[in-house]
Amino acid sequence: MAFLFNKNNKTLSLVRLDIKGISYSQTQSGAYALILKEIKGKRTLPIIIGAFEAQAIAIALEKEIKPPRPLIHDLFKTFADRFHIIVKQVIIHKLVDGVFYSSLICEQDKIEQIIDSRTSDAVALAVRFNAPIFTYENILEKAGVYLDPKEEQHIGKIHEEADDEIDDLISEIEEIVKGSDFENLSLDELNQKLNLAVENEDYELAAKLRDEIEKRKKS
Repeated sequence: MAFLFNKNNKTLSLVRLDIKGISYSQTQSGAYALILKEIKGKRTLPIIIGAFEAQAIAIALEKEIKPPRPLIHDLFKTFADRFHIIVKQVIIHKLVDGVFYSSLICEQDKIEQIIDSRTSDAVALAVRFNAPIFTYENILEKAGVYLDPKEEQHIGKIHEEADDEIDDLISEIEEIVKGSDFENLSLDELNQKLNLAVENEDYELAAKLRDEIEKRKKS
């Protein structure tokens, strides 16, 4: 357990977390639950994230999976490496109305900077930088849950199923990237692929799809 001093000189305890897995969200359709677990304890911290955020974390965890184009977190890592910036640690520092707020503790030329971040992005970057993840004890007391061994095994099974769905997302993205011939696609299919390309921040492909859609509408 680490400690950090706030501006009022009150000691706040930090608890280190590890990624237990990614499971389907039982409360929100189409979402996932990122399960973080304290290293020296039995409490877990479930955080609701989107499908593409889950994909970004899963890709970083599964070292053998490589998307056809770098995701935004991979681009950030490459950019940071080029300019000698490192992410030293991630701190989940606030919980408001069910939303977790996080910070990236970064360093360049021995100068430390704190950058605000969505928790899902912070975790995705932490995996890529091999940076530790922390939260405050009071957040873990408020939102942490205890899982019995059976529930932990269940998370493991769900995690495998979630990985399968994330693999399907990757496959669909690969299919879109590889396919530059849109002649056999309907207008609805083109719009679906356009939405997926935008969500995946593949704006080059999105532009091509948009041009094809506009050409179809004019003809």
